[in-house]
Amino acid sequence: MVFYEPGSTSHGLPRDPFKSCVTPRPIGWIATRSRTGVDNLAPYSQFNNLTFDPPYVMFSSNQTFDGNRKDTVVNAESSGEFVWNMATWDLREAVNASAEYLSPDVDEFEKIGLEKEEASLINVPMVKASPIKFECKYHSTIRLPGNPPMGTVDVVIGRVIGVHIDERILTDGLVDLGKAMPIARCGYYQYAVVRPESLFEMVVPGDPKMLVGLEGNASGNRAMANGEEAEVAPSETNGKQ
Repeated sequence: MVFYEPGSTSHGLPRDPFKSCVTPRPIGWIATRSRTGVDNLAPYSQFNNLTFDPPYVMFSSNQTFDGNRKDTVVNAESSGEFVWNMATWDLREAVNASAEYLSPDVDEFEKIGLEKEEASLINVPMVKASPIKFECKYHSTIRLPGNPPMGTVDVVIGRVIGVHIDERILTDGLVDLGKAMPIARCGYYQYAVVRPESLFEMVVPGDPKMLVGLEGNASGNRAMANGEEAEVAPSETNGKQ
């Protein structure tokens, strides 16, 4: 068993294993617009949802190799808005290309050749080809100190105020990740992809009200708050494997 204390003792391995131990990680493919109107697009592998009613998401952005804050963070804070775009198998090369370190005056959409789609509620572009997009209002930043030049990180939190879902990835009204095929970051330079054959279902036993939170059922949550019965979606497997 390998044991080490990060920053204190050596792990003795060829490459640092920390991020490879926290996988798979959803990709926050974040679009922003600067005060001068320049559009920015960049992927962040430290991304997730925080809660569902109302929905909040977060992405964390380490400083650049020259010790500066990322353009995405600066834009989100100054404009108060950002968009999350689902990173998918079909868009994997564009996701990777958008990670290149460029000057703030470069529009990644144009450089990569991605078609833009204007958001409905905020002044930020979306990746038109992405099957799911969240329009987000900036909420706050938690700045965690770290070792220079890149260790300090900005944890950016936003409230989701608009959701776009391409109907082509729906099956019987449910988001079908086997159709969307999102990609995720794994260890080192590795990625993973969700395919139909990799999906399986398990239902938590016990009180079905627990499923309201697990599913992210906002209407069910509000029903319980009003003392009403929450409608819980049936499982395809009825909890059986």
